Amino acid sequence: MPNIRIDGIDFEAEEGWTVLEVARFLGLEIPTLCYDEGLSAWGGCRLCVVEIGEGENTKLVTSCTYPVEEGLNIRTASQRVVQARKVLIELLIASCPTSKVIQDLAAKLGIERTRFKPDWEDCVYCGLCVRICEEQMMAKAIGFADRGGKLKITTPFDKTSEVCRTCGACMYICPACQLRCEGPEPATVVCGRCYNALQPTCLDHYEDYKCYMGLTGDCGTCVKEGPEKGRQRKR
Repeated sequence: MPNIRIDGIDFEAEEGWTVLEVARFLGLEIPTLCYDEGLSAWGGCRLCVVEIGEGENTKLVTSCTYPVEEGLNIRTASQRVVQARKVLIELLIASCPTSKVIQDLAAKLGIERTRFKPDWEDCVYCGLCVRICEEQMMAKAIGFADRGGKLKITTPFDKTSEVCRTCGACMYICPACQLRCEGPEPATVVCGRCYNALQPTCLDHYEDYKCYMGLTGDCGTCVKEGPEKGRQRKR
């Protein structure tokens, strides 16, 4: 079994586990959108990125598809990881502002605006509906068609599928189908009113770790010491 280090924790992982499976086993939270435990991993949304490696030889990988290996050093909440996730969420929320799932993820990461022009689409192409139809419903009634700007999810030849049983599994798992409280025509692009979970707040001082105690300095767990920026001590 490979010995790895994840967020400073030395762990002997099961052979064949992915980084995401290890993190969830240890209770380390990694956001996901296109991942579901009952379906094959795809890594399309990229939200589950983590940083692996040491020193200057680090890179971002999708934790849901990356298998653990001997000596792997993983950081799930470094500054680079969090910034990458924020950009991805901004892109997703600009693509589909009506999705409650994406709005909750944005609120959790502290996203209050998006720098990208909203498209107001009704699909984020996460592939969950395609995979659940094929892997759980055993139907293969829908799939991806075309590429680039013409990409869409549809039935073969855009005709009524003879194998579709109208089970509703595709709608059940679709993050775009779960509308925010304002409905399909909200007044703002970013909502941020529904999810109140605390976010990592001390990344500037403790880059590799998360803090759920509150805003920096408010909870009393850490206090600034001296004039040097970012220098703190534990109480």
